[in-house]
Amino acid sequence: MQVLRKSLQRGVVLSTGTFLVYEAHKLISGFAEVHASFKVEEVIEQADYLYGSGETEKLYQQLLQHKNSDDAELLWRLARASRDLAQLSSTSAEEKRQLAYEALEYAKKALEKNESNFAAHKWYAICLSDVGDFEGIKTKIGNAIVIKEHFQRAIELNPKDATTIHLIGIWCYSFAEMPWYQRKIAATLFATPPTSTFQEALHYFHMAEEADPNFYSKNLLFLGKTYLKLNNKKMALLWLSKAKEYPAHTEEDKQVQKEALELLNSI
Repeated sequence: MQVLRKSLQRGVVLSTGTFLVYEAHKLISGFAEVHASFKVEEVIEQADYLYGSGETEKLYQQLLQHKNSDDAELLWRLARASRDLAQLSSTSAEEKRQLAYEALEYAKKALEKNESNFAAHKWYAICLSDVGDFEGIKTKIGNAIVIKEHFQRAIELNPKDATTIHLIGIWCYSFAEMPWYQRKIAATLFATPPTSTFQEALHYFHMAEEADPNFYSKNLLFLGKTYLKLNNKKMALLWLSKAKEYPAHTEEDKQVQKEALELLNSI
């Protein structure tokens, strides 16, 4: 009311009609801006709550209403939700494929809206990797360099995000472990095919632990697996034991415990 009263006082110098149109437009525009800003924050808060609660389908449906948004924070969350829905065992093979491409489009749009958003880079890289599973070895290897570049850009923008650092470690581990026939295909298709070493993978897995100690059972497992690849059984035992003892909060944690135990028994 005070804002309106001040506006009315200023309006004396304007004609009545001009004043009413001008002030109504100004007030409505101001309220609309505040409301739009508040709404985005509210949607993000609700989305993060649903994500933390594991409400995958509900989260996807909620965020899908905002697929035409210009907000990168909403779009990368929608990309993540689409991907998470694709990962569910109840999702059909055709739906998995559709959701993978959908997720990539949302992540791409998030990047277009805000190139400085670390999560947009992170989820674009993850979704691009997923799509490679449907397009064959040539596309997958061809995308690999782009994927690593986006992970590295995400880390530059947020050096404390342990998950992204872990994912670069997985990237390195995968190429260090690449079978000879895939290396041969890569060498014939690309002048300089992507390569890595177990030492490089180890560097990133340790870097992830430094950023956020004990944050993820799979990082502990891969520290153990990488040390095994490097024939350091003492360190492999240490990290595999940590992975085995990690509290199982998710299905993935249970799978990690199982694999860690099998590897420990094989040493």
